[in-house]
Amino acid sequence: MSAEHEGIDLRLLGPVRAWRDGSELALGSARRTAVFSVLALHAGHAVSREQLVAAVWGEDPPASATGNVYTYVSALRQVLEPARDRWAAGQLLTSGGGTYRLHVRPQDVDVFRFEALREESRSHRRAGDRPAELAALESALQLWHGDALAGVPGPYAEAQRLRLTELRLATAERQAAVLGEMGRHDEAIVVLRGLVETYPLQENLQDMLLSALHASGRRAEAVGLQALRSGTTRGSGTTEEATAAASYARSTDRAALIGRDAEVRFLRRAAAEAAAGRGRSIRIEGSPGMGKSALLTVALRGATPVGCRTGWAVGDELARRMPLGVLLECVESAMAGDTARTVVKQLFTVAADTLDGPSSGTVERAVAVIRQAAEQAPLILVADDLQWADAGTLRVWAALHEATAELPLLLVSAARPGFPEVSGVPADDVVDLAPLAPEAATALARAVAPEPPDPDTLRWLLADAGGNPYYLRHLAAAEFGDGHRSTPADLVAAIGIQLSSFTEETRQLLRAIAFLNAGDAATEDEDEDEPVHCTLGEVAAVTGRPAGELLRGLEPAVAAGVVARSGDRLMFRHRVVCRVLHEGTPASLRVMLHRSFAERIALAGGPPERAVAQLLAAPVPLDAQVACWLTEHIEQLASRAPRIAVAILQRARSQHIADSGERLVLTAWLARLLLRQGENAVAEANWVAARTSDPDLEGEMRWVAAAAHERRGEYDAAAEIARAVLSERRIPVRWLDRFRILVARLRPHLSGNPTVPHMSRSALLGDQVSVIR
Repeated sequence: MSAEHEGIDLRLLGPVRAWRDGSELALGSARRTAVFSVLALHAGHAVSREQLVAAVWGEDPPASATGNVYTYVSALRQVLEPARDRWAAGQLLTSGGGTYRLHVRPQDVDVFRFEALREESRSHRRAGDRPAELAALESALQLWHGDALAGVPGPYAEAQRLRLTELRLATAERQAAVLGEMGRHDEAIVVLRGLVETYPLQENLQDMLLSALHASGRRAEAVGLQALRSGTTRGSGTTEEATAAASYARSTDRAALIGRDAEVRFLRRAAAEAAAGRGRSIRIEGSPGMGKSALLTVALRGATPVGCRTGWAVGDELARRMPLGVLLECVESAMAGDTARTVVKQLFTVAADTLDGPSSGTVERAVAVIRQAAEQAPLILVADDLQWADAGTLRVWAALHEATAELPLLLVSAARPGFPEVSGVPADDVVDLAPLAPEAATALARAVAPEPPDPDTLRWLLADAGGNPYYLRHLAAAEFGDGHRSTPADLVAAIGIQLSSFTEETRQLLRAIAFLNAGDAATEDEDEDEPVHCTLGEVAAVTGRPAGELLRGLEPAVAAGVVARSGDRLMFRHRVVCRVLHEGTPASLRVMLHRSFAERIALAGGPPERAVAQLLAAPVPLDAQVACWLTEHIEQLASRAPRIAVAILQRARSQHIADSGERLVLTAWLARLLLRQGENAVAEANWVAARTSDPDLEGEMRWVAAAAHERRGEYDAAAEIARAVLSERRIPVRWLDRFRILVARLRPHLSGNPTVPHMSRSALLGDQVSVIR
């Protein structure tokens, strides 16, 4: 084995860079750098080609991936050791047995130095040595030069980037805490301001900043921060404190709603234009939990221009039964400073005249009252949950849309999609609140989680919430004991209330889609880039209903943004809704439904992996009927979905459901697939080889066992199988030839004395070569 080399400096905590003996090395393309990064993060340890392919390309690599790895490694060798002869073995980057190893010391990789300094700081903390702990923390943070593995592609780099970023945050947070403990509050404030700006909703950071501001005597700034957190700037305190508080709030409230900066700016610009005399009407649309109310609050409450009067109202079931109920609430709120209440009284009179039914001129009279108010001073009316407003309010709101063109009147409403009575109300702008982008969703999850989520948990949170801020907040704030991930009870209740607005027919169809998607989710590693979904044909197969009838039944859920349809595909926009529907079904019924769905998909001629996915989605007992079907379809299943095939084959083997012939066939396929996936196939291959009467199958299985040993670095065991096979000579020639090639490949790795270096071709072909060196 090559010795670890000195004079190497590898930096991954930022853009990936490398030096040797003071000279920077050109690492090349992004994917070549990704290969190098994987090797650097496994410094001194072997990394297989399969690991490199998965790290750079994920679960669905291109056919050229393995060849590209060869090319990248060869190029990296030339970069790392330019004086090395092209055909000479590398010393810094070596290979053997299908693996690669980068021979550098851990202290030469900045990631390992960073982790070592963190461990050193913990040792000083345990010893009570605060200055030494702070020095170690600062040294660790000084190693960073940007985002870890910046620009490096691939799932491995992304996972490491998330992990290292969380460690960086924890380190900086501890640095601020130690500075505070040592009385260096001004320095702690500098650190904490940067952290609060990056993670604006992480309350523990705001608490630390607030404490540091108070401890340093900066009371005005502390008041500003406290006012921002409480949503108001209090009138108490000095004018200087109030001014500082307002300034602090104005400078940072954009960060209070992660991922909606553009929408906040748009609404504030509209408010400023209304103050200048240019009105308009705006409707914010989004499914429940997308942040409509939060957006209105952050953008408009307490942030409207001087001189504007702003009224707020929220629609609900009670307001829907009151004539002009939402409009009255809105106007009364706007005119709260009008002691004479003239406008409010006039509007109440209009509403009272409609108690026995709409009268002629109601809309015109209400518009005239509000026009009068807007002519006195710019007026902003904000109506949340407009879908619950009464019909009179909706008619007046539609008529006011025309008046905004000539008045300093801004109408802002928020509503759920799928309500025709609301979509018929005209608006100058309709803002559709899309799901949060991954970057914003990640920031929100980190901000509200009780502790920084690890990369796997973070990926699960983002996938489950589907960009819905309400769902994400509840999921991220939950405690996951022992790694168990469950949906918080309050979120389950909220989703139940949301779904209760649909008819029983729609809910039953949603449950069928949830069960089909649950099967897809149980096997989603087969194609991580493919969203969890089912097809309209599958829903028709399991429900026995025609496609047209299904589409009519699902129309309310599609309009409400619960389900998305893309061609023939159906999927939940937010996976947590699917899981609530699935897990809310009693366990025994779940098993029965998944077994029934599997049978119906198979009878309808659906893809075998879709039927198997239903069997894997719950502990469905397998039987002889399943074994027979699986034996008939295993080749197709293995070709289309090898990971799903392995899962069902392992379950079938453990439950002993097949007769001897079927079990032989199924176990042979399990051995083949395990080998292809880089797993240990020795036991399965040996089991088949010992029982089959087919020489060709015996040869294949013995070769699978030997190849599995070789891949695991068990060269002597592989050689022992080869020796026995070549001595017995009872398997077909094509397998004997493979074993001869295997022998040649194994020789350099075997223990014992070397064989004679000069051996004739005839001796080799006649199997006279000793397998043991």
